[in-house]
Amino acid sequence: MNFPHLESSLDRLLSMVSRATARTLERALSGRDISVDEATGLFEADGSDLIAMMAAADHLRAQTVGDVVTYVINRNINFTNVCVKQCGFCAFSRGHLAEEGYFLPMEEIIRRAGEAKELGASEVCVQAGLAPGMDGWHYVKLCRALKEAFPDLHVHGFSPEEVLYGSTLTGASIRDYLLALKDAGVGSLPGTSAEIFVDEVRQRISPGRIGIDQWIDVIQTAHEVGIPTTSTIMYGHIETARHRAIHLNVLRDVQKRTGGITEFVPLSFVYEEAPISQRNNLPELRRGASGAEVMKMYAVSRLMLNNWIPNLQVSWVKEGPKLSQIALLAGANDFGGTLINESISTAAGAAYGQLMKPSEFRGLIREMGRIPAERSTTYQKVRVFETESQHRDLLDEVNDPAQRFGSYQNLIQLKQYRFRDFYREQRSAKQ
Repeated sequence: MNFPHLESSLDRLLSMVSRATARTLERALSGRDISVDEATGLFEADGSDLIAMMAAADHLRAQTVGDVVTYVINRNINFTNVCVKQCGFCAFSRGHLAEEGYFLPMEEIIRRAGEAKELGASEVCVQAGLAPGMDGWHYVKLCRALKEAFPDLHVHGFSPEEVLYGSTLTGASIRDYLLALKDAGVGSLPGTSAEIFVDEVRQRISPGRIGIDQWIDVIQTAHEVGIPTTSTIMYGHIETARHRAIHLNVLRDVQKRTGGITEFVPLSFVYEEAPISQRNNLPELRRGASGAEVMKMYAVSRLMLNNWIPNLQVSWVKEGPKLSQIALLAGANDFGGTLINESISTAAGAAYGQLMKPSEFRGLIREMGRIPAERSTTYQKVRVFETESQHRDLLDEVNDPAQRFGSYQNLIQLKQYRFRDFYREQRSAKQ
């Protein structure tokens, strides 16, 4: 696929940037992998260099995936906010006796999934805290119950941290636990729990979190047994440009070995309610990524990963719709999911996250001159909207999402889902 007008524009831009940036961009545009040092240089660049790298990333996006921008109709089900770990960036988790700790019973999870399916969802994303007293096979049982109720609903569930937790509680190996999840019907794993793949950073923002080698082990083993995964980064806190480049390189190396990563999702740090923000004990902590840093993250990700991970997803929950649109000019080609419920970023102070309607996705995409398409979890296109149409999804008719589906703030106040009651029942059953 040739784009002579783009190539002409890029040539002009490359003549206006620093020599180092020009060399790196020319290397990426020629189809070669850029190094950690080169990516670090791009993360540190600004001004006209930033404009040029965005244009180069957009060019590679057009060559690799074309002008179609995808989204998935899905629902997040964060079934508990109680966690044995206390990561510094997480405002979602609660202690097991906290007033706001909740645990959704199986029947409520099934109800939420059924409601989503009736409204057109093809996927439920199931993630939660690491609840104490929980049966180690709970994730497997939950997945099996969902698939028995809705055989054609894709279960995108259980982070590497959750897989490790289930494996530890049951005594099963990582491989055997993943095989049990696959047998129960899990379709893919979210590649969260990643944060930054640099030990000294992880130890400061999330001590006790799953280790880098453990994360890689879970992800690679999932790919080996036939379970695809996504991949992520969390940036905008205390990491450096080089740390970001190292993280991208780790993901690229994993993908080279396995080919099992479907997408990469940059997640900017939400500062407002994060515990490390409240404690104020990290003097170098930033208040999340700036707009320029967000664009650099998308552009460098496309430039570094394009040969290996073709899909780059924008997080409208983190960035909002307007900045997400601009990310489509910096290499992104996917808008993520409708979500219906989002608790983790919302708890940290994010202003978005309840619901993005399919018609809103299509409008935002068309405003940027791109073609919207609904996709499956694994990026098969379900419907491509080549031209404007009057198509309406059932989710488009929802006027008050918080009232219809409940919000995180409402959920933590509901007495019928108190984790304290679940915990006491579990302890009594074991005695």
